[in-house]
Amino acid sequence: MAGINKVILVGHLGKDPDLRWLEGNVAIASFPLATTEFVAKNGIKEEQTEWHNIVMWRGLAEAAAKVLKRGKLIYMEGKCRTRSFEDKGGGSKRYITEIVADSFTLLGRNSDFDEASITIKNAADTSEQTQ
Repeated sequence: MAGINKVILVGHLGKDPDLRWLEGNVAIASFPLATTEFVAKNGIKEEQTEWHNIVMWRGLAEAAAKVLKRGKLIYMEGKCRTRSFEDKGGGSKRYITEIVADSFTLLGRNSDFDEASITIKNAADTSEQTQ
């Protein structure tokens, strides 16, 4: 049986998406997303926030750069990916885990954004992306 790599998150953007263009005019957007839950410790509710590195490609990246802003609440689906890179300073190998998004939906009140509920899917981009 094949494995399943599916991530569903609901959280707030930590900053505006950073839109960049790679070779071949390929768009990539990245931003941090905060998910918060409340856990009881010794009978006291404590807020626990987890930060996720989100990456969006091509048309989804361009759409994200247009409609997403710091603080916006979104629902998103994607896959978990870990990649490695060489550290600029010492040349040592580093690893980063990211969520590669397939789709997102703006959440909140209509007054929170210009258009009514917006859902954007990455349907045209079914091929694997390499980094």
